[in-house]
Amino acid sequence: MGRIVVIGSTNTDMVVKSKAIPAPGETIIGGTFFMNPGGKGANQAVAAARLNGNVTFVTKTGNDYFSEQARHIFDFEQIDTRYMVKDPKNPSGIALIMVDQNGENCIVVAPGSNGTMSAYDIADEVYGNDPSDVFLMQLEIPLSTVEFVAEKVSRKGNKVILNPAPAKQLSGDLLKSLFLITPNENEAELLTGIKVTDISSAEKCAEKLKAKGVGNVIITLGAAGAYLLTEKISKHIPVVPVRALDTTAAGDVFNGALAVAISEGKELEEAVDFANKAASISVTRMGAQASAPYRKEI
Repeated sequence: MGRIVVIGSTNTDMVVKSKAIPAPGETIIGGTFFMNPGGKGANQAVAAARLNGNVTFVTKTGNDYFSEQARHIFDFEQIDTRYMVKDPKNPSGIALIMVDQNGENCIVVAPGSNGTMSAYDIADEVYGNDPSDVFLMQLEIPLSTVEFVAEKVSRKGNKVILNPAPAKQLSGDLLKSLFLITPNENEAELLTGIKVTDISSAEKCAEKLKAKGVGNVIITLGAAGAYLLTEKISKHIPVVPVRALDTTAAGDVFNGALAVAISEGKELEEAVDFANKAASISVTRMGAQASAPYRKEI
């Protein structure tokens, strides 16, 4: 089993639960407030580690309390943190999250040090020489850094997985460097111009992404599961229905689990089923990293 090298963001999530998410200009009285470690990169690293992945996490934090708390958590989860970098000029990232009674959420992120992470912050040793290593990235760090890493890693023959969240337009060169891209419905629409409303539209969207040069495409469909497109497979892979409590990190758990399955040599169809199960468990719990399941639960 190769390493899973997660390169991405670390945030602290500040969460308020309420009956509804307020409209613009509206003030409502909420319920429970709590703080959780978060950030898409950190969430995916923790999710992969809990599923027995061999995880190295590359991230940039501020020189502050939130940074020390994050490192303590990563060490507890047995994640390799040798390549964490501290930014002396900017604070660690923060996310403000509101969750309604149906488990839906809205999120605003202040990137802080995540927004200054450059290719120069990534030590040469991170890239290694093992072709079985899997690299997992998201878009809460600068796009130029993601592009640099993807191009360098793909040239070495490693698999690059990109979770294109938050949604941004991506260059053709970046797309051609990817072994796998994993947008949700909204991200897929931004990338292709095709609105995903059902399995048929998900298929068209995936085909358009693959035509742009991506090796394989997985479009995550929330409670409907995921759609997988490879050279040989075009298939909707459903999930077991669950009662959602908080969907905040479902996509991150999915991607972390997916990376674990791929690093273990599983075929993509089996890997998606494994990731669906992990994400389904996560939405039945509150929090981001706290909701990630352990291997024995899958």
